[in-house]
Amino acid sequence: MDQPKKLLVTGGAGFIGANFVHYWQKHYPADLIVNLDLLTYAGSLENLKDLPHPDKHVFVQGDIGDQALIETLLREHAIDTIVHFAAESHVDNSIKDPAIFIKTNVLGTHAMLEAARTVWLHENKWGTNQCRFHHISTDEVYGTLSPEDPPFTEKTQYAPNSPYSASKASSDHLVRAYLHTYDLPVTTSNCSNNFGPLQNSEKFIPTVIRSCLNENSIPVYGNGSNIRDWLYVADHCAAIDLILRKGKVGEVYNVGGHNEWANLDIVKLICDLFDTLRPLSKSHHSLIQFVTDRPGHDWRYAIDPAKIVNTLGWNTSQHFENHVKNLILAELKQ
Repeated sequence: MDQPKKLLVTGGAGFIGANFVHYWQKHYPADLIVNLDLLTYAGSLENLKDLPHPDKHVFVQGDIGDQALIETLLREHAIDTIVHFAAESHVDNSIKDPAIFIKTNVLGTHAMLEAARTVWLHENKWGTNQCRFHHISTDEVYGTLSPEDPPFTEKTQYAPNSPYSASKASSDHLVRAYLHTYDLPVTTSNCSNNFGPLQNSEKFIPTVIRSCLNENSIPVYGNGSNIRDWLYVADHCAAIDLILRKGKVGEVYNVGGHNEWANLDIVKLICDLFDTLRPLSKSHHSLIQFVTDRPGHDWRYAIDPAKIVNTLGWNTSQHFENHVKNLILAELKQ
């Protein structure tokens, strides 16, 4: 589409969403951002402090499942671009209570799509180059990989293994259906594990850092051999930027860091960094505690980002150890 001018960002007080709001205001200061977030435990207005251009940011506390509210926001602010981050995303929580994941990730996405279809296509009669619905998804929809398997591509068959990944797979299919059935201009990106500033404390890397800070045990599932592909959140924001401005309607883009790490190796890296930056009488490695593996724990995720690299010119900064060190230093300064 043409350069977005008025964006509705859902989940914009959460980890990736808030980073995207900061990113977009830095790069496109003239654009309006309407930020819709329910402010559950995963979102915080603290994540939106010190925005570069607060006059171009409108915060609305609300539910993505409220179609009437979404339609009102699209009309009142003449929104031309939706960037849909809002989702329940913690696998452990989905195992404990899958219903909220279905409600938010499936029914909420449906309400968003219906609102966009109603206002953009029926009322405004907008064409493909006048609006865009971008849906942020996850590599977990593809299931799990063995050590010999090649990384996931956009053509990998879906095989979700948790209530969380199943709910995201469902939302991906809905987005695709609204393109093919109603000609709603959509794009989707499936990303690998994000890390970086503002991440919720329940996530893996913040949990390990917090445990080291407080000298508490560091829980490691199973034997720690599970592998994830780690993507720095600012690199992810840059990828979404390229998709919005240059991506082709209807396309899916996989965004990964080319950065596979076993969970235990990340724990050891963080312990090593703490031993250097804040040494104790004993090594932080002594805090590692192996715990019972979670049900249906996928063994390995990895993304092949060749499509977005080759077609849109995206690339990753690939400084994982330095990024993790900076996260630790930021915590030590507090």
